[in-house]
Amino acid sequence: MPELDDGALRASVIVVSRHRRDSLERCLRTLEWQDHPFELILVADPGALDLRPDLPIKRVGFDEANISAARNAGLAQAAGQVVLFIDDDALAEPGWVGALLAPFADPRVIAAAGFTRGPDGLNWQVRAERIDASGRSRPLPPRAALLGPGGQGDPVSTLGTNCAFRRAALLAIGGFDPAFSYHLDESDVNRRLAAAHPQGLTAVVPGAEVIHGLAAGTSRAAPGVPHDLTAIGRSTAIFAARHGGSAAWLREAQRRRLLRLMVAGRLDPLAVGPVLRTLDRGLAQAPAQVPCPPLWPEGAPPPWQELPRRPAHLLFLAGWHWQAGPLRARAARAVAEGRLVTLLLLTPGILRHRLHLVAGGWWEQRGGLWGPSRPGDPALLPGSLRARIDRERGIFAALRR
Repeated sequence: MPELDDGALRASVIVVSRHRRDSLERCLRTLEWQDHPFELILVADPGALDLRPDLPIKRVGFDEANISAARNAGLAQAAGQVVLFIDDDALAEPGWVGALLAPFADPRVIAAAGFTRGPDGLNWQVRAERIDASGRSRPLPPRAALLGPGGQGDPVSTLGTNCAFRRAALLAIGGFDPAFSYHLDESDVNRRLAAAHPQGLTAVVPGAEVIHGLAAGTSRAAPGVPHDLTAIGRSTAIFAARHGGSAAWLREAQRRRLLRLMVAGRLDPLAVGPVLRTLDRGLAQAPAQVPCPPLWPEGAPPPWQELPRRPAHLLFLAGWHWQAGPLRARAARAVAEGRLVTLLLLTPGILRHRLHLVAGGWWEQRGGLWGPSRPGDPALLPGSLRARIDRERGIFAALRR
């Protein structure tokens, strides 16, 4: 396998974006803070392709609603031995590239999966899972591991917004399959890679963290609230037919999901039936058989183009929410000086915490002095203001070391 002179593998990060310019801008900002060298490939619609003209980005114009085809367009430009994928509505922690790349020093590793937090920036959305032949996932113990196919050959699932692949292995199976315009596209890659490399390993990397925002798109109008399940139905039916599973489980699972959203007041009761009918339409649209992608066409990518790194000089600020004005002004000044800022604003209560990257360019966490801020926290965390600030400061120091 070709390597750099210093023995380090090259990394290519691919971001696919379509009609989400604001989300993409925040994503690119977090990629600037990475502490490991990489090249950046942006596959985007014309309205966002011109973002950050100051950065040496490989830019690919693409404006079709097909995530697999878009990823393949980026893959064709990748000169790194390892390709990493992140969505435009996701935010990468500063050590994400280095952490996700590190396991590939072992030549047995063909893929890697990081840990992904949900829209609140703090609680887990996805950690370690396996994907079965029907497109259902099952959780694994959330710890670092190098894993091969498990029972019945089920591989580790790699969420598309936080995953990496050895480029040569991905090319050898034809890349992503455009038959999966949305949903299970990376899971299909996982299973085809496992079939082609039965001794290959997937690395589970807890330290490779991103925050996934679940921005609105073609299938959802609000975070986590679908209005069209056609693509999910079609992709699941294709996936199950290809890999020897069954899509019969999907309708009941989605019906329960929609009912939970309805009970939570997030989905109009009159919308449940119409949304389910879009799922049925997608299931019916899927052909009985879809051939796997052909071999990747010959051709070398453009030369590797390293993105300049910004040293992440960390600054942690904290105080009461009524002190937000001066604290935010200080955060803005620090960002202008090139510092990576986290601002904690507390209220006297038990409000659950949320973490966001704000427009000014700093991370801002807000919540109650005694409210939970991490998975597993109790509903009430007693303690003083100083103790709480020290706790959160320590968490971020470990995460953004």
